[in-house]
Amino acid sequence: MSWAIWITGLPGSGKSTLARAVAAALAARRISVKLLELDQIRRVLTPAPTYSAGEREIVYRALVYMAKLLTEAGIPVIVDATGHRRAWRELARELIPLFAEVQLRCPLPVCVERERTRRRRSVPSGIYARAGQPGATVPGVDLPYEESLCPEAALDTNMLDLRTQVQEVLYLARHLSRHAARRECLPAVRG
Repeated sequence: MSWAIWITGLPGSGKSTLARAVAAALAARRISVKLLELDQIRRVLTPAPTYSAGEREIVYRALVYMAKLLTEAGIPVIVDATGHRRAWRELARELIPLFAEVQLRCPLPVCVERERTRRRRSVPSGIYARAGQPGATVPGVDLPYEESLCPEAALDTNMLDLRTQVQEVLYLARHLSRHAARRECLPAVRG
């Protein structure tokens, strides 16, 4: 059994940058981790995405199940996905005994600017350009983004430098790894 850390936040809050930096820092320490980037997974699951509620439900449930299977196989997982519905992240918490959530916080105008100027890899372009238009489904604008009620870490990506953010997530990964080494489940932290 291994662990999973879900990095969540609005589009443009810095999830992918942080997830990739954490994965690289773990690799430098000879710790193999699987990075599940929803934007890349979505290209396989839904090559012509509609971003409908039903489609999102299926895609996020598949993401959670992938993370569960990998952790059961002893592979640590970093999840890079907005996951605007708390229920999806809670499903991961229910299915993965060693699970932690990192909530990224960033003002919406900063997120919008970051998305506008970011280099395209596998992410959809112009996420916020469609916001507010009829039929748009942009989390944090057209759809509510449900922040975690009790994340294991909450990071303000507008105020903290990337190095500090990475160190916070690495601390969390070390904590989870200690529990995995002892084959323990995390104690419930819910109130």
